Amino acid sequence: MHFSRQSGVFMHITSLPGSHGIGDLGDGAREFVDFLADADQSMWQFCPLGPTSPAHANSPYQSSSSFAGNPLFVDLTDLQERGWLTEDDLEPVPEFDDHAVEYERVGNYKRSRLRAAFERFEAEASEDDHAAFDAFREREDSWLEDYALFASLKDEYEGAWIDWPEELKTRDPDALAHARDEHADEIRYREFVQFCFDAQWHELAAYAEEKGITLVGDLPIYVALDSADVWAAPEAFDLSDAHEPAVVAGVPPNPNDDGQRWGNPLYDWETLREDGYGWWLDRLRRLFDLVDVTRIDHFKGFDEYWAIDANSDNPGDGEWRDAPGHDFFETVERELGELPFIVEDLGFLDVSLVDLRDRFAFPGMRVPQYADWCREGDMYQPMHYPENSVAYTSTHDTDTFVGYYQSLDDHTRDCLHYNIGADGTDIHWSIIDAVWNSASVLAFTTMQDVLGLDSHARFNTPGTQTGNWEWRVTDEGLDDSVASQLANLTDLHIRN
Repeated sequence: MHFSRQSGVFMHITSLPGSHGIGDLGDGAREFVDFLADADQSMWQFCPLGPTSPAHANSPYQSSSSFAGNPLFVDLTDLQERGWLTEDDLEPVPEFDDHAVEYERVGNYKRSRLRAAFERFEAEASEDDHAAFDAFREREDSWLEDYALFASLKDEYEGAWIDWPEELKTRDPDALAHARDEHADEIRYREFVQFCFDAQWHELAAYAEEKGITLVGDLPIYVALDSADVWAAPEAFDLSDAHEPAVVAGVPPNPNDDGQRWGNPLYDWETLREDGYGWWLDRLRRLFDLVDVTRIDHFKGFDEYWAIDANSDNPGDGEWRDAPGHDFFETVERELGELPFIVEDLGFLDVSLVDLRDRFAFPGMRVPQYADWCREGDMYQPMHYPENSVAYTSTHDTDTFVGYYQSLDDHTRDCLHYNIGADGTDIHWSIIDAVWNSASVLAFTTMQDVLGLDSHARFNTPGTQTGNWEWRVTDEGLDDSVASQLANLTDLHIRN
């Protein structure tokens, strides 16, 4: 896909302003789109949109489905306007924190209102509304019923699906048919919530398009083991006859760290290739229906992947295995057309990965927080970014730039100042200026960096289980003067 010289802001849906404790697809999302337009930005990037779980610390990268939307993103005010909730249904609204998501309290509040909306929809919705629901269920039948059944069974059985009764774990047809009958109403409720998410998302996407904003999603290469994805399509994954992984995903140790064991199941690429990558094509069709451009997380995994013995906690107990990157993307391009991808190529930038990335002209990532500021020519210094790249001041996994800057020693700060022509005053604007001025075809900053916030506003610290994915912006944070300053830089560096 050919990109023009553009810029945008990264902010996840949870971080939007709103009155129900978490960012959603309502007025706060449109307010942010308006902010982007006022700031002359043309792209909005966010994390994966799927349901999250306290078992995975509410990480959007460990979702129970790579097809479904997060129920907590459904805007309750919209459901009231549609006549499926009353004003009394929404009361009392708890005094939620405007600056951080309190997931347990938010979940308790919103799920009970979604149930009420479903009951009124079933009893009182118009024929047109029911017809639209039926059309959605038919259109998304490749994943929707399996996801809804999975979510219903998760309510019945505690723990992961690999601990369910054997006949359900291994998807015995008679057991599944019985479960569908037994949980018919619950399945329909789950489908209704997805119907609401889908309708609201497409209305928001249309609003963003009207304002000239491109939506940039996120594609984690791996899915969670405890997900409808693995349970419903075990043939796509490298599982035993008992439907349990023999090897799991991660990255090997290197001189700077001990490696990482992520624990996600790996793909059965041989079976997927024989099938024409059917599961992946379904996944991408759904994703491309929701977003315009997608960042591929851990792009290295399409070139080769680190397979760790599932019985070991040591990331070193693994081996590199080949993945069908060239054949995979050629198939996707042939079946779906243009490839609207940008790729996370950080950490394992070797010859084979570069060959795969450049074969399809995917822009890779550049992040100045990874720079050695005192080494001449470092690839992460903004003045050295290639044109076919995506430059970020920060990412969801790094500190804010102000937090990072405050952690540097005096010598490194002096080197940073020299390289980007700054004196340390308003360092967040200095780094945005440097990234916007780079040759990178795309440039992103986070909302935290636009506001000049320090480490307290960090969105995620990898390897930790608390305090992540919580930060929120307030209405006051979407300030006209901030938008104007960002617009001036964007105009100065000829981005759109």
